[in-house]
Amino acid sequence: MFNSSKIITLIFVSLFLTLLASAQRNVIGMDRENLIRFGVKGGLNINKVDGTSYKEGFKYNYQFGGFMQINFSRRFGVQPEINFVQSEAEFNDDLSTAYDDLFFGGSQRNAKLNTLEIPVLLNVNVGQSKRVKLQVGPYYSNLLKQTVDSLKSNGDLYNKSSFGAMAGIWFQLPVVNFGARYKLGFTDINAVDDKQTWKDQAIQVFVGVTL
Repeated sequence: MFNSSKIITLIFVSLFLTLLASAQRNVIGMDRENLIRFGVKGGLNINKVDGTSYKEGFKYNYQFGGFMQINFSRRFGVQPEINFVQSEAEFNDDLSTAYDDLFFGGSQRNAKLNTLEIPVLLNVNVGQSKRVKLQVGPYYSNLLKQTVDSLKSNGDLYNKSSFGAMAGIWFQLPVVNFGARYKLGFTDINAVDDKQTWKDQAIQVFVGVTL
């Protein structure tokens, strides 16, 4: 015969096992990939322009935008984005005569570039969880505005469009996302002549919200 203490113990054990099973189901459900998710993000765009006429070193600017995740399976998905990105470039004091003629006298030879950047990235989940994703893919960039200090004319120094690739890591918490990427431009953005090749590269660090 069961006494009252054994009955109470059995009830508590049964309740504990029920709660444990329910918690396991919730964890599994949280770790499933939704077919489509949306979100926003923003952060730093740490960029430089490579070319003989440019100073070495990266410049700190910003970027923000929105994205959509399309998850084909637990392991793979694709992530198109639309981002506003600001970049910066600084000419050095070793300009050739052709490039020196573009500017007024003085040392103000900085350029601000505002671009609309559209990456399409492949997401690859690492391990059994969807929380860590490796990302790689191409991007298209459209130059919205270029502002160059001490420019003699109103001509454009930079091409309006460019292509490149980026790769990085994305950490997806239930709501918050954060990560980092390296971006490398393939297109020569020099719109002045073909004497030098100018190419953009950047490190992007971001944090955002996924719905």
